[in-house]
Amino acid sequence: MSRSGIDQQQPDPLDPTVLGFDPEQVRRKYAEERAKRLRAEGNDQFVEVAGEFAGFDSDPYVEPGFTREALSEDLDAVILGGGIGGLMCAVELQKAGITDVRIVEKAGDFGGAWYWNRYPGAQCNTQSYISLPLLEETGYMPQEKYAYRPEIFAHMQRIGRHFKLYERAVFQTQVREARWSEETGRWRVETDRGDVFNARFLVMSSGPLHRPKLPAIPGIETFKGRAFHTSRWDYDYTGGDSSGGLSGLADKRVGLVGTGATGIQVLPHLGAAARHTYLFQRTPASVDERNNAPTDRDWAESLHPGWQAERDENFCSIMAGLPVETDLVNDKWTDFFKLTYRILDTGGESDVSEERQALVREIADYQKGNEIRARVSKVVADPATAEKLKPWYGQWCKRPNFHDEYLQAFNRPNVELVDTDGKGIERVTANGVVVDGVEYPVDCLIFATGFEVGTSYTRRSECEIYGRDGVALSDAWADGMRTFHGFLSHGFPNCFHMGLTQTGLAFNYTYTARGQSEHVAYLVRQVIERGATSIEASAEAEAAYVDLVSAPGPMRKYQESCTPGYYNVEGKNTGQSFIDNQYPEGPVPFFRMLAAWRENGDLEGLIIDQAR
Repeated sequence: MSRSGIDQQQPDPLDPTVLGFDPEQVRRKYAEERAKRLRAEGNDQFVEVAGEFAGFDSDPYVEPGFTREALSEDLDAVILGGGIGGLMCAVELQKAGITDVRIVEKAGDFGGAWYWNRYPGAQCNTQSYISLPLLEETGYMPQEKYAYRPEIFAHMQRIGRHFKLYERAVFQTQVREARWSEETGRWRVETDRGDVFNARFLVMSSGPLHRPKLPAIPGIETFKGRAFHTSRWDYDYTGGDSSGGLSGLADKRVGLVGTGATGIQVLPHLGAAARHTYLFQRTPASVDERNNAPTDRDWAESLHPGWQAERDENFCSIMAGLPVETDLVNDKWTDFFKLTYRILDTGGESDVSEERQALVREIADYQKGNEIRARVSKVVADPATAEKLKPWYGQWCKRPNFHDEYLQAFNRPNVELVDTDGKGIERVTANGVVVDGVEYPVDCLIFATGFEVGTSYTRRSECEIYGRDGVALSDAWADGMRTFHGFLSHGFPNCFHMGLTQTGLAFNYTYTARGQSEHVAYLVRQVIERGATSIEASAEAEAAYVDLVSAPGPMRKYQESCTPGYYNVEGKNTGQSFIDNQYPEGPVPFFRMLAAWRENGDLEGLIIDQAR
């Protein structure tokens, strides 16, 4: 065996004649398609849902006119956000004996993204058995491998009931500011309902998946038809429910903007119901098979205690390229990573050079892309439409999608793809959408354009945080997020960040939320048990950690070569990106590092202010 890991007497499996395609041609094609999408505005190509666009951010799922008396309370902790992260953190705090807690939630119920995303076809992207949290604790088993939104939302409510979290929650309430008091050693949290909570600990778990992102298309405000965002679905207009049956669209021409996971899940239902549906495409989606199926009850009954954490760890390990004995999930997610090692059958042996392994990963990426593009040709009947639907970018440039009805929808005579060749919509008129000088008349315009994920942290949270000496977090993080281990920042004592801040972000967010919740509960317990007033990151530890997570690495280099999207802040990184500034070794090593740090017990890198 040579140093490259290849027997020189055998054909090189990476040779174009063996592969059946020329990798260099794929590289050039990817670069050409990326160039079409580059825009100098970056995130500024989207407009904030405020002012004349505030209606896109309203909550259509609650009865108008809600009022309640303002609350004034001294608490152990305030948790901002009642999504997966907030719920899991509240549960872990309960386990630690911290029950005097308030969960402040903007929506009308728990659920986070699963509260807002009520569009037809909404479904989890990773397997239900790992994406739905606290299954063992609540005694619930999902009905299908990939659950639909009603079941997921019902489970979020189940968690709230099981752990009696509804008693500790205030809904339809937005935190406006949180201000640290040096005198009291507490956070003064003020809401838009007039509440004042004085809390020892503040947990920021508002998440990014609640504030709609709206494209700044000229003329959008002039449209006279019905327009809404998919996270604020108007069933009064469309009829039907989350399972489809959109009878109100039978005589309507509908324009759908967006080809992410939401657009993919929505389009088949629009195609089945509307008189005519236009999908306005800037970048084609990468869509693999879903192959959903009911839960095997014999399998479910065979599971042993701890099975969910074990399964989640297994999935995240495979996605990080770590060795495992068995693939417990065994779906299209993990299949790609196994493909990397099938090419050479080296399994990452040490005698394969880093350069060779990098090339293997690149070729595996291209091979998977070829599979995706071949599937498009196989499914879509019209060759011209099929060509426009083929994605030409790396598999991890955007979150992979899986669906068994999206591509098929283009075989309907009433579904039309309007490809903008990377440019996007030219403008919106009173009665339609203009692309390349052609106006497409529509009665209804639906934006499947996702949520704000690359804007500043305080903008996404919709509140300002003032730490020691009145310093605003927006100022402290003006040049990018600054934390120690993703949780604590210097000058902001007893304030814990959860979500996407310089953490070990997994493709299955439930894994990240569980690890974060356990760590926050540990830190809170340490403050209490040590009789301390506060805990925060030291300036030195914060700086060292920021250097670690912001150093150029393979993922950053990969993302820089990608078509613009929310992973790379539309191709213009501002230091606020959640995919950048992550622990370089991945989520599993990250949480193992935290476990070892806790085991050490000396709280290295933190400042503990002892009670006076």
